[in-house]
Amino acid sequence: MAKKNKAAAAAGAVTAAKSNPYVQRVIEDDEIRDNVRVAFEAARDAYDRLSSGKSTGKTLTDDKKFHKDLQTAAEALKDAGSSLRQGPKRKKRKGGFARKLLLLGIAGGLALALSADLRNKVLDALFGAEEEFDYTSTTAPSATPTAGTAA
Repeated sequence: MAKKNKAAAAAGAVTAAKSNPYVQRVIEDDEIRDNVRVAFEAARDAYDRLSSGKSTGKTLTDDKKFHKDLQTAAEALKDAGSSLRQGPKRKKRKGGFARKLLLLGIAGGLALALSADLRNKVLDALFGAEEEFDYTSTTAPSATPTAGTAA
């Protein structure tokens, strides 16, 4: 009977954990898990230094590595807590700028291909306007002999 109660309690705990948003965030967010891991390791190192055999009072007051481990653990736990309070991070869309730039390039290419006026304006802007001129001859037309006259 006791085994059934333990199994039911374990199943209830699993169900509660699955529905808890904080547990889901810890499962899904790599940054939170990393902060908790760093805090745990730093706290374990601090505990090891505290229980190393030296006097506890001396370790608490003079051991710089102990203080550094405690500070690292506190900062990591603070970061994990603030990450949990902020809520889930939105996934960033990758390639948003590149996608817009590609679309702009395609639209510009189509506009140049389909519009002769736009194409002429772009060519004029890049290479300068075409010179338009009227050709006038500086020589006088030569008199050609006609077929019936003798010279």
